[in-house]
Order: sequence, then structure tokens, then C-alpha cells
Amino acid sequence: MGNIKCVIAAGGLGTRLKDYRNSPTKMLLEVNGTPMINRQISQLQDWGLEDFIIITNPEFETLTKDVTNKEFTNLNLKYSVQENPEGISHAFLQAEEHLSEDDITVFILGDNFFEYNPLSEIKLDKSSFNSGCYIFTYEVEDPRDFGVAELDSLGKVISIEEKPENPKSNNAIVGIYVFDGTVINKIKTLKPSARGEYEITDLCDLYIQENNCMNIPLKGWWIDAGTPERIEELESNLV
Repeated sequence: MGNIKCVIAAGGLGTRLKDYRNSPTKMLLEVNGTPMINRQISQLQDWGLEDFIIITNPEFETLTKDVTNKEFTNLNLKYSVQENPEGISHAFLQAEEHLSEDDITVFILGDNFFEYNPLSEIKLDKSSFNSGCYIFTYEVEDPRDFGVAELDSLGKVISIEEKPENPKSNNAIVGIYVFDGTVINKIKTLKPSARGEYEITDLCDLYIQENNCMNIPLKGWWIDAGTPERIEELESNLV
């Protein structure tokens, strides 16, 4: 997959998993005997991706490198450090040195796992995708804890709200995105949100303003493995 880069946000400490299975940090927590970061890379490798930028934090940079490089000797793995946790778009920005405007970038949160490859719905090449972004949504009963996408009759994204009190739809945005080569410059224009973070929803909103944000509804299960319950659910689905 030429000119396709995959950025994995793997710097979160996983406070909801504190002391769970004695793992020092979420992305190194073992899921059915495999560190979560390695399981994530394997998932992405199965989808055909082979060029990775892993965003880690300074405390676990060396350990993350050791764990991933030992397992994946045949892949192009690069690393960037997010010194301070200032939001998902801020984590993405740390990959700047490894990305160019000629790249298509798949951006994924390291703890999100999927039954089926959501990228199979898109032709990821310059002749088919040269501008815009894709989000992926999953219909949930109560979307108030998620970013929520409002769609038009053709499935194009009209608006995105982060954890709204009164959601306009049940379409929860999951932790994988596809962006064109303008993404880094767009991130640089963002301002911190009310909670002091550079939000991924604000980044997607810039594409919505250009009428260039598309949605793909997910098929199969999706698990955001950020709690002990979700880890156990993931393990049961992987058996």
C-alpha cells in the first residue's frame, strides 16, 4: 500500500486500567497473552498496512520500542513521543516529521479493535482518494459518551459533536480515521477545547466545513478496550 502511513496513538496511560493485571501502561497490557500494542499492529498488518508511526509517552518510550521491534522485524516502525497529554489531535501532530503531503494517513487509537477491516470499504490510493477524510461510525443506544456524527441522506457528515447532552443521532464515532495530506496543517490551526485539549472532532469539523468528510458505518463488533470489562470482552471475541 504505497504512500499509506498508519499513525497509532499509543501514549495513553490507561487510568481506568490502573493496577489491572499489573501492567505498567495500557498499551503493554497483555490481551490473550499478547501486549495490546502488538495486537493492534497485527490487526493493522492483517489489513495490509506496513508503514507505522507509533505515538508513545516519554515514560514508556523505550519499553514500547523494545516490545514492538522484537515482534515486528519485517515492518517499518517509527516512533514519536507526546511529551504532554494535550488531546488526540495533539498526539497525531507528533507524527509530523514522518508524514508528507503526498501521504494518505490512517489514524487509529491503539485500544480500538474491530471484527472486520473497516478500510475495506475504501480504495486507498491517490487516484480514488486525494482529498478529504473518512470517519467510521457504530450505532449505539446511548451515544452521549462519544463523539456523535449527524449524517445527510447520502451518508455525508453534516456535523460532529463531542459527548452531546442531546445527540442528533445514534452514530458514535469510533477510533479510526483516514486523512488526506493536508491533515497536519489543519491540526496546526486548532485551538484547545474547553477542557484544554486539541480534539479530533475539531479536526474532522475542518473537513466538514470543506464539505469533504465522509462516513463509513461499521460492520461487525467494535471494542474500545479501555476498561477491564472491555478487555475481557475483547478476549472473548478473539477466541
